[in-house]
Amino acid sequence: MRAQIEIGRDSGGNAVQIDVEELLATRLLVQGNSGSGKSHLLRRLLEESAGLVQQVVIDPEGDFVSLADHFDHIVIDGGSYTEREIVALAARIRQHRASVVLALEELEVEQQIRCAAQFLTALFDAPREHWYPALVAVDEAQMFAPSVAGEIAEDTRRMTLSAMTNLMCRGRKRGLAGIVATQRLAKLAKNVAAEASNFLMGRTFLDIDMQRAADLLGMERKQAERIRDLERGHFLGLGPAISRKPVAVKIGSVRTGGKTAATGLMPLPSAPAGEMEALLHDSLAEEAANPAPARPTPPVTAVPAMQELEEAIIQQAEVEAEPAEPEAEDTQDETAADSAPAPQERKQGRVAALLQEMAAEDGATFQPAATLFREFAIRTRERGIPSAHIDMTQFNRLFAVAVARLDRLEDSQREAIEQLAKNVSDDVLAPYLCIAAAAAQGMSAPDEEELARVYGTSSPGRIRRLLDHLERTGLIVVREDFGGGRSISVPGLESFAAQH
Repeated sequence: MRAQIEIGRDSGGNAVQIDVEELLATRLLVQGNSGSGKSHLLRRLLEESAGLVQQVVIDPEGDFVSLADHFDHIVIDGGSYTEREIVALAARIRQHRASVVLALEELEVEQQIRCAAQFLTALFDAPREHWYPALVAVDEAQMFAPSVAGEIAEDTRRMTLSAMTNLMCRGRKRGLAGIVATQRLAKLAKNVAAEASNFLMGRTFLDIDMQRAADLLGMERKQAERIRDLERGHFLGLGPAISRKPVAVKIGSVRTGGKTAATGLMPLPSAPAGEMEALLHDSLAEEAANPAPARPTPPVTAVPAMQELEEAIIQQAEVEAEPAEPEAEDTQDETAADSAPAPQERKQGRVAALLQEMAAEDGATFQPAATLFREFAIRTRERGIPSAHIDMTQFNRLFAVAVARLDRLEDSQREAIEQLAKNVSDDVLAPYLCIAAAAAQGMSAPDEEELARVYGTSSPGRIRRLLDHLERTGLIVVREDFGGGRSISVPGLESFAAQH
């Protein structure tokens, strides 16, 4: 099968080609300011390689949905699916080798980032038997792999950086070849950019971006000015899949188009000033008094029906969860009714069981709190548990209790521990409860492996710093002997420890 595709011509009119097989092994970084032709380059590359390899496009602006008009790409509207559906779709995409465009333009910026991160993570986590070769193109990559914290939440930033780093650093063994395009190299995380071995650098004006681009191309700093003078659609290429030395290329034509507005000049309206003024002010007050039109929704989506069905299921579950009190026919029936758990107790029991289930899953404590809370909300809706009045603060503490397995303790021990933990901050609550549970049962301390699991870390240094922090704040007392043994006691639980 032909593995070479032509992306354009050099200054001498010779074809400049990209080796797709080599690209799958070495990845590509595209950089260019707005208007440099970066999206045009991506489109050319995707069109020319469409018949050779599976393609997955992360499209934050909806520019690449037109690929579906000429090729076999499937457009996935990210705003029309739940988180679990996006993950399931990604798994099926890898299984069936479908070329797709994940369109995110209907979402807010942070929602775009979270949706793309979960989608990429699911692609990466596909089972080994589905590790087929695929190009994964990410436009506006500085959004999904920012070099510094911005306005997005910290857990969102960690999630998307992890997904992008996995794609660029570890994706090759799973068949995933990342193609990242960015307007600003300085805004793109260095560990993501550094994993690319092929580069196509377009016009850029800022000194810091020019210097980084020149360094990647192996050019001297004084030659960096050349990057500033590049015309629209012209790029400097380098890499094992392109050329062993820098080559200038003018990108060829494309068959599909994006949603970019016309940038050329157009004749102005010829209406006289008086008519134009009347046109601008005609019925202005009436129009301003009307409510703003609703934002258009995607033309084809099954989400409303799914939401209605889900709400109906939940309402039915809530009705079934609170049955009417049975009429007592005799004394025996009345006694049985009195001993049955109340609806509120049943609900709390179902919530506790769900939390214990989540806490027992592998890697649960390593996930951000916001991710866990959303997963909890999704599962309660799916199972019809009327528990949605639990906010994130309550969830964090209830999840910490489930992780520490306080349900194994006697009621008096649990009540004492919960009383002591009232003022413990959420970020260290789970390991504190784990230590307290061991102390109440007369044990010396949980081992470091257990503390690491509960704390959600694989760093021994973090465990040492955690114990130092808990000891400085007076929550625990650590005793170490000369033989290296360590015991931990919890002030306030001495009486329970003495009983064992």
